[in-house]
Amino acid sequence: MTNVCIEFNNVSKKYKTLLALDNISFNIQKGDIFGYIGPNGAGKTTTIKILVGLIRDFQGRVNLYGKDISINREEFHNIIGYHPQEAGFQVWRTVDHCLKTFGRLSGLSSEYLENRIQEILELINLSDVRDKKIVHLSGGMFQKLRLGQALLHKPEILVLDEPLSGLDPQMRYQFKKIIKKLAKSGITILFSSHILSDVQDIANKIGILNEGKIMRIGSPEELQSSFHIGNLIEIIFAKNTPLCDGIEAISDVENVEKVKNNKQLIHLKSNVDIDSSISQIMNKVLQQKCRIRSISLVKPSLEEVYLKYVGGETD
Repeated sequence: MTNVCIEFNNVSKKYKTLLALDNISFNIQKGDIFGYIGPNGAGKTTTIKILVGLIRDFQGRVNLYGKDISINREEFHNIIGYHPQEAGFQVWRTVDHCLKTFGRLSGLSSEYLENRIQEILELINLSDVRDKKIVHLSGGMFQKLRLGQALLHKPEILVLDEPLSGLDPQMRYQFKKIIKKLAKSGITILFSSHILSDVQDIANKIGILNEGKIMRIGSPEELQSSFHIGNLIEIIFAKNTPLCDGIEAISDVENVEKVKNNKQLIHLKSNVDIDSSISQIMNKVLQQKCRIRSISLVKPSLEEVYLKYVGGETD
């Protein structure tokens, strides 16, 4: 029995001459926190709008629980919660009035909303501003309100478009904590960002998108393991003992860097056999009877992986 919740199959979208999505395919398992990362303009929002039904003219197929969303739109509207990058709230309303209005437009009863709104406000830490007008909310509170409206109908799938954009560090921390809590409750979450650290903190699966193409998909660990360029061997020596000489002469080694009096970083050439390299280094260390505390493979950071596929700089 498959556990796939969301599935994109060869999906493309063109705006006149601009190819926003170029034959992308990926799937998200039930319960995943899927971080969709890429530069601004990479196609993340287009993907999200297709998923939530705001864009219907596209090539390819998108399935939810194995069913084509183009055929079963009404059914899936009831199980998707959507946090857009921009939300048109009427700022003269209070938080309570806003959520009740959105709830009623979604067909939810007044009786249901009374209790549900309180649950949501407690989850997103906005209970104390329930009667406050939206115009007086901070930027972080405004973002939380967007999340709150997406959760009113208890969705099984939550789609968040740049939910952490513009938030200060404390509010980012709170927001990420809420997302993790929602995932633990069984909600499948797709969220987009152009900020790698946001994705790295909470996603168990990451998709890297650039210029409309999926460059790589996997868990943070899988992305790091698949990226061998720039692999480092770190050796930490016992205190007050000499470092190992002659490692530069090993054919797999690009150069050796002395970081501290008791640490060496050994930069390996690309496409070498890592296990063989470590074995050769260890033989050199043993020949010189160097006293070491540890020898370990330092994998590239996710930032290095990201920059490899999209170029430029992360925020």
